[in-house]
Amino acid sequence: MKAREINEVKKKDMLEWPKAAIIILNWNGWKDTLECLESVFRNTYPNYQVIVIDNGSTDGSIEKIKAWAEGKQKVLTPESTHPLYHLSHQPIKKPIPYIYYNREEAEKGGDSKKECVLTKKWKIKNNNKLLFNDATTHHPLILIQTGKNLGFAGGNNVGIRYLLKKGHFNCIWLLNNDTVIDKDALAEMVKLGKSNKKVGMIGSKILYYDEPNIIQALGGTEKITWKTTGKHIGDFKEDQLKFNNDFEIKGYIYGASLLVREEVVRMVGIFDENYFMLMEETDWCLRVLKKDWKLFCSSKSKIWHKVSSSTKKGKEKIFFGRSSRRSSLSNFFEREYYNIRNHLYFVRKHFNKYFTITCLYLFLKILRQSIGIVLYDDYKCCRIKILFTGFYDGMRRRLGKNIELNKNK
Repeated sequence: MKAREINEVKKKDMLEWPKAAIIILNWNGWKDTLECLESVFRNTYPNYQVIVIDNGSTDGSIEKIKAWAEGKQKVLTPESTHPLYHLSHQPIKKPIPYIYYNREEAEKGGDSKKECVLTKKWKIKNNNKLLFNDATTHHPLILIQTGKNLGFAGGNNVGIRYLLKKGHFNCIWLLNNDTVIDKDALAEMVKLGKSNKKVGMIGSKILYYDEPNIIQALGGTEKITWKTTGKHIGDFKEDQLKFNNDFEIKGYIYGASLLVREEVVRMVGIFDENYFMLMEETDWCLRVLKKDWKLFCSSKSKIWHKVSSSTKKGKEKIFFGRSSRRSSLSNFFEREYYNIRNHLYFVRKHFNKYFTITCLYLFLKILRQSIGIVLYDDYKCCRIKILFTGFYDGMRRRLGKNIELNKNK
């Protein structure tokens, strides 16, 4: 085939397979991130680029990820007996070319010339295969160091700003680092988006990593109100053929796997960093809905998430019982704080007429929780203080990262 004919085919293929950017946020979790990357680089979608954001990790994550790309660091999880072992093993071919940016460089759009040169070299090395014949990406891996923990909202925003400044992409897939994906997960979401131009965001079927046939969420939640962001659709159900249909979501899309159109991001904006962590994707989805875009679940897009399916089942025991895992206490307390504080901020922002009743509702809820804590919990003063601090900070609009809370972790 002549060079001109090859270029025409490539242009046609680019229209058929619009470029997707995959953002993976890492914070002190390089082992999970490497397993996730192994599964991502096996995906069948032919036109994508991976951007890993390191959120100021202190465990040497960025060095480990670089070493993995160079073929010097093995993936340490899971055990070979794990049912999802095949999604990340055997290792994909290395080295994978990468470009490293700090936050300032990334938010200016990086170095386009350097990226183009590296992309061209890699294509030549891989015999300049046509996109639709190549299951892996032609684009280099992008590594971005934020320099500090910016939370889920701030960390992802660094990657989104890089993409908005750089351009030349059609959609962004936000993917948790503690996941592994089915090889067709991205292709199925893009396929759904192409079939309906009013779909602004798409979620996946998310299953439990340790119970691979049990659903954590079908895309997202059922509804959003001043009182609740809704329960996960399909939670704890066994995965069956009847759950393979695409459908519209009326609540929000779970942030572990969220695909968004480029034009939606430019219209609606990026994450609200006032949340720091928790409820930021709820806020983002609601803003998208207010602009008359639709949210959908692509049930044939499957990912597996490393959360314990026993966590929610044992919620009352955790909430009113003894906290037995000291190593997770600080994270648990932090989530309690941000849940309460961000709930008040979210209602003030989107359901302001219900703010007073929300305050009363949350205050009574905290009192009820405090009774349980006094009766059963070993960490009475600390937990009760966290609950009321979250309420107080929400009332006085103390937003973003709580530095004092982080010092006490």
